[in-house]
Formats: sequence, structure tokens, C-alpha cells
Amino acid sequence: MRRRRNTVLLLFLLVALLGGYWLLPIAGQVMVMPGDTAPVLLWPQMRLDPSSPQPGQFVTLSVTDVAPWANVRLTVDGQSVRLRDWQANSGSTWTWQWAFRVSEAVGSTLVFYHSCHTGCVERGRMVIGASAMASPVRGLPTKLGVVFASPERNWYGRSGWDVEVTYARLADGEYWGVDDLATRVYQATTKGLRVLVRVDYAQGQSLPPANDYLALAEYLQYLQRLARDDRLRQVYGYIIGSSFNELGSNSLAPEWPVTPHWYARVFNGYGEEVSHTDNVMQTIRGENPQVRVLVGPVRPWNRDQNGERRHTADVPWLNYMNTLVAALDEAARAKAAAGLPLAAPDGFAVQAPGRLSAPELAGRPGAEEPRLDLRRTDWGRAQVGFRTYRDWLAIINAYPTTQGLPVYITSTNTFAADEGTVPAQNYVRGWLTSAFETINQEPQVQALCWFLDEDRSGSSRWDWFSLTTRTGRLIDAAEEFDALLQRGR
Repeated sequence: MRRRRNTVLLLFLLVALLGGYWLLPIAGQVMVMPGDTAPVLLWPQMRLDPSSPQPGQFVTLSVTDVAPWANVRLTVDGQSVRLRDWQANSGSTWTWQWAFRVSEAVGSTLVFYHSCHTGCVERGRMVIGASAMASPVRGLPTKLGVVFASPERNWYGRSGWDVEVTYARLADGEYWGVDDLATRVYQATTKGLRVLVRVDYAQGQSLPPANDYLALAEYLQYLQRLARDDRLRQVYGYIIGSSFNELGSNSLAPEWPVTPHWYARVFNGYGEEVSHTDNVMQTIRGENPQVRVLVGPVRPWNRDQNGERRHTADVPWLNYMNTLVAALDEAARAKAAAGLPLAAPDGFAVQAPGRLSAPELAGRPGAEEPRLDLRRTDWGRAQVGFRTYRDWLAIINAYPTTQGLPVYITSTNTFAADEGTVPAQNYVRGWLTSAFETINQEPQVQALCWFLDEDRSGSSRWDWFSLTTRTGRLIDAAEEFDALLQRGR
């Protein structure tokens, strides 16, 4: 206690010598104003009752500010708390109140936000307990990751990858909306994971239907909201749609499917005047220049759509990808030629499923499938299994503005959609190890994410893919995943 009084006295003397004012700390902050500036209060004022709560105790937080903020939020360790009350005070201030139970852990962080209908803006924060000041875990990086990381997963000191999903048409809905997404991002990043967020237009509709400009405006508004939301500042990158070449991802308007040219139009303004900014790249970068914007994955081996720009292996999915990347490249170069910021993507998300039943394996062990080039003659020598990622790489590296860009395998397992056998039935021990070791030899590929870890949306449809449920042969995949994390590279 004496040491604290001495420290305060020294600070007062220092401020006096500098000719300034000492402002009382509010929400853990201290401000010194030099010169003759009159003292002012710090806003917002955040006060707990009781002021020094014990773990597990119910408390009330009152936040008073000088602006009548709309759509306020409070998070406690990343979890939103329901607003209990608010009031307008005399003297042009407003107060909001929340009640919640303090964590049993030693420390917590409370953050107050406003304007959450357009993207939460942080206004103030308070720390309860010294341990809450600790930095997030920073593990050794690994290319290994999952879709929908379980909050209980042990990463064994590794900084892996987590892929999350959200929908523009469910922006304020449970689980798939922005608030629950922010909670999952917080849980993942505090464990040191790098988070990729896939943004779809609606369930069953990956991107706005072709030529639907009202849907496009709605989608871009949601991306803008995500990009400006302070709760999502730790997101590593946004993935724009997924599997948009298949009919199942165009169910709202099957007569207007997402063509390669429409995808490029949405992504970086292909086919529009170079001065137009109503596209994904410029919308996101206008709010958050640091976050990465990734082209979403084309579904391999799907024949629902083709592309006019033929690939050397003349099959629909590779023609579609080739046409799409050519359009992205053309739009990026057109903007660059006009002196505008480069609109090339920051990378590509791709799918790379295994195919354990491929005749091309010719009796070799299924665990070796990721190490083998399995090309099918009547598919124009296209890859039929995990190494389909090499077909994607060849297309990406064929164009000036996309050559060498990072590639992220955001969905892998032993399920080939055109055959239909789920990993719980067909997984072969050693397959994931082979895939991981293969990708570790590919410097351009940054991530290998198993689909999936745990779906907490309330559905059981993905149990036969889940590393957490460990159904059937997935017990081998789950044990192998843990073993790979523990051994590192």
C-alpha cells in the first residue's frame, strides 16, 4: 500500500512540474494533459457494482457516455451480454446497464461497442483481474486446420487454422449471424488460431444470383459490416463464397447461376467501368485494408457448369476455374492500367478431397492416395483425388496477377461428392498424415483444413465428417489429427 501511495505522489509531482493536470482513472485509464488545458472527463465511464467482484459473482456494469449510441453491445470475454436497461440522464449523458456473472477464471475483459447494425465500433473496455491482460496464445505455426474448430480442442501449442461460415441473409440470426460469428472468432484467436471466414449470400445460395443487383448490394453491405466490425479485426481473411459452380449452391435462382464472369464481376468488378467500386475487393479494403480477401473454392468434379476458356484438361470444373481466373486477372490489370489500386485477390481457397475408391490407385494402399498423381484419361488427364489441388495451382499460376498467390485448402477429407461415401465409413488410417506431409512440401499452399471438427449449429448432418464426434472410422482420423499437432512438422 505504501509503495502505491509513493508511486501516485511521484506522478502528481511529475505532472505539477510539467504544468499539466491529473485526470482520475476511468475504466482503468489515466490521462495527463500538458500545459494550461482544462481538465476533461474521459468517456465512456464504466463502473462495476460491486467494484471488486469475486469469481462467480453477479455484477452490474453501468456505462455512461455523452452520445446516445444506437445498437450498443457489451461482450464479456468475447460473449455478448443482453442489455438490461438504458436511460437518458440530465446533463446530456446516457447510461446503459448489463448484469452478468463474473467468470470463475481469474480475469475477464469487458468491451463496450456502438453502431453494431453497421459494424460494431469499440468505444471502451474494462479489465477485471490481472490475468485478463495476458496476450493471446502464440503457438508454433502449422498448416493443419479444421472447419468449425471445437472450442474444447487441444491444439498442443500449435497455431493452426479455423474456417468459419456466415450468411448475409442471416446477418442477425442465431449461430450464422455476425454476433455468434464474433464469439467464435474470439474463441479461436485467443487460442492463437488463424481464422478464415467464408461469407455466403444465403443458405443454398453461395453468392447473389447472376444479374441480381439488389442482392449484390445486400451482399456488399454485409461484407462492409463485417470488415468494419472491431470484434472481427483479428480475422485473417474472408473467403468469398464456395462451390458456386454447382446447382446446389444456386438454389434461390437456378435459372440465374453464378457464372465465372458473374463471380469475377462480384469479386473485383470484371466487365464494369474501372472507376466503379461496387465489388467485394474495394468494399472490404475500403474498411479494412489489412484483411485478406480470398477467391472461394470451385467444386471439383462437378459438371453443372462449364467455362468458355478451355483448360488443357477439357472438363467443366477446370474450364470454369480457368475462365474465372482469367476474368479476375483481366479486371485487376484494367484497374492497374487506370492508375487504381490493384484489385487482384490476396489468395485462393480450394477444395481437395481424397478419392479412396479410384481405380487409378491400382491396388495401392489408400493411405498413399494423397502422394499419388491419379489422372483419368477420359477426364483429359485431370486429377481424380486429393492432388486435384495441383490442377487448381496450375490455373492460378497461369495468369500475371494471380501467379504465386497463396492457396488455402479449406476443405479436405475422404468424401468425393460424386461418389458419396462419407469419411466415417471409408477413412483409412494414415491418409491425413500423407496429405499433411504432401502439403508441407508445397510452399504455395498455406493451409490444410479438415471438413469438419464440430458443428454446433444444432444440426447433426455433418456427424459423419466430424473429428469431435469420432463416428465410425473417424476415430482414426481424430487420433491422427492430434498426433500430427503434437509432432509438429
